[in-house]
Amino acid sequence: MNAEKLSMRLTAVAKYVPKEARLADIGSDHAYLPSYLVKNAGIPFAVAGEVAKGPYQSAKSNVMAEGLSDRISVRMGDGLEVIESGEIDCITIAGMGGALIASILENGKEKLETVKRLVLQPNISAITIRLWFLENEWELIAEEILEEDGKTYEILVAEKGNAKRPYQKNKMEMELLMGPFLIQNQNEIFKKKWLSESSNWERVKKQLENAAATPETVEKRKEIEDKLKLVEVALKIEKS
Repeated sequence: MNAEKLSMRLTAVAKYVPKEARLADIGSDHAYLPSYLVKNAGIPFAVAGEVAKGPYQSAKSNVMAEGLSDRISVRMGDGLEVIESGEIDCITIAGMGGALIASILENGKEKLETVKRLVLQPNISAITIRLWFLENEWELIAEEILEEDGKTYEILVAEKGNAKRPYQKNKMEMELLMGPFLIQNQNEIFKKKWLSESSNWERVKKQLENAAATPETVEKRKEIEDKLKLVEVALKIEKS
């Protein structure tokens, strides 16, 4: 992977960044995504943000080697600290846990006033991001699920709007967990992911059944049973 050829995961993220957007890629690592977008997708300006010194230096070196230092500003800082209010209209955050992505957005909320689109790729716990969208009036407008190197990734795209619009009232719990657009357009990767999750939950449930009945284990078991039912309904699995 380099600035010319991205991974399948980052290629999928890149296609949701609007042409001519002023981009901030948070947790940019080698700055491959902003470099690719500036070179190939009409992005006039990008910020590559990194909190760790090693990736920051790597991003800076790569941007310089690509001759893009006049269009990509590599900055070291925590989350949205690296951008100024009004400077950016699209933010990408890829390759982190959903809870960390949500906390980055929450901690930098004042920087989001002029941002028009968020393109987020959590490695786990996409539900955390969907809940953050709901609480902060960001409308989920697209989702994608893909598999690369044996790992499953979800991409969530949101814009300011009616945060409840994508959800059906009687299915909200299921749609928050699994994704309203992904449920509507189930592909084989989606089915494989949730069958695998269900299998893991069944294993944990059996362990809890053999454990001492404490309030914590009872609560955990109910939580797992509730999730299993949601997945069963979503995949239309019939009990044998």
